[in-house]
Amino acid sequence: MELAVGSTNPVKIDAVERTLERYEPTVTAVDVDSGVSEQPRSLEETVSGAENRARRALAATEADYGVGLEGGVVRLGATPKLSLIMWGAVTDGDRLERGGGPTLRLPDRVAERVADGAELGPVMDDLLGTENVAEAEGAAGALTDGLTSRTQALGEAVAASFGPFVTGYYDIDT
Repeated sequence: MELAVGSTNPVKIDAVERTLERYEPTVTAVDVDSGVSEQPRSLEETVSGAENRARRALAATEADYGVGLEGGVVRLGATPKLSLIMWGAVTDGDRLERGGGPTLRLPDRVAERVADGAELGPVMDDLLGTENVAEAEGAAGALTDGLTSRTQALGEAVAASFGPFVTGYYDIDT
């Protein structure tokens, strides 16, 4: 199975490889533009970024599937605080499927800076005294004390968006 991932971020590539390991994929990283803000700030923008990455990665290669992953920050109706969300999209050129990873509430001091226009990664780096947390444990790892990691969280979005391609349960929808 040939997969094109719409990112060169090693955490996103690792999430795809680990999650889909049993299918023995060959994964190609493709540097594509998400078509959305560097820090998506709505569910719609986050999902759109994942979709764009998946489509553009597939279009740039001869892969069987294009995979896009995008993290964003949102205020969800039932939860008034700012949250981190992760979404995935997978396309085979005909179908486009989407799926979400976990949602994590951001600490108020982080949320305030992000709400004022800062990007989450640098804010987390400041809080943690690190560099490039987005290419390591990510906010997900830091905010859960390692109960999950950015790789695992993104992997859930990969699983949720890839599932319809590998099960027969979605065939009845057409």
